[in-house]
Amino acid sequence: MDAYARARELIEAAHGADPERTPEGRAAEAVYAERMEAWVARLVPGAPPILRLAARCQHLERWSVPRASFPLDKAGYHAWRRLLYTRQAERARELLLAAGVAADEAASVAVWVSKTGLKTNAGTQALEDAACLVFLEHEILGFVQRHADYAQEKLVDILRKTTRKMSPAALAAARSLPLPEAVAALLHQAMMTPEPRSDSGVA
Repeated sequence: MDAYARARELIEAAHGADPERTPEGRAAEAVYAERMEAWVARLVPGAPPILRLAARCQHLERWSVPRASFPLDKAGYHAWRRLLYTRQAERARELLLAAGVAADEAASVAVWVSKTGLKTNAGTQALEDAACLVFLEHEILGFVQRHADYAQEKLVDILRKTTRKMSPAALAAARSLPLPEAVAALLHQAMMTPEPRSDSGVA
C-alpha cells in the first residue's frame, strides 16, 4: 500500500468517529468528504492524489469543536471558523505525515485546508469551490428551511458572500445545479447583485 492509500485510510478512520449519522447510518463527515472529493475531481480534471486527499480533509474532525463552544454571535462564528481552519489543517498534515506522505505535500495540504491564499493558490481555490458547491447542491435547501425567519435579502446576502469566493468554473457549475425554483431565484439574485464590502460565507 502506498502512502496516499495509507493516508486515505487514516482520514477515513477519523471521519468514522463523527457522532452525527446520516439516515443510512453513515458518518456524516465521511459523506461530506465524498462530496468534496467528487466536486474537486469534476472541477480539476486529472486532480492529483494529494489534492483529492486534501478535499477529504475540508471538515476533518469538525464535529470535535461544536459551534456552541463559541459565543453565538458574529464574532463568535468567525472565531470558531478560524480555529477550525487551523485545527483541520494541522490534523490533516499530521495524518498525511503519519502515512508517509512527503513533508512538502503534507505542508501544501495544510495550506489549502487552512484557506490560505484564496483566489491566488490553486489548491485552496479548488477546495473552496468544492465546499461552496457541496453547500449549494446538498445543504442550501435545509439551510433556508431552518432559517425561515430570515428576510429574503439576508438569504441573498449569505449566498452573495458565498458565490463571490468561487472561481468562474465553479460559478458555471453552480448555475447548472437542479435547485428548487425558490432557491434558484435566490442564487440568481445573489450572482446578479454587487459584491459586499465585508467578507463572510457559509462554506
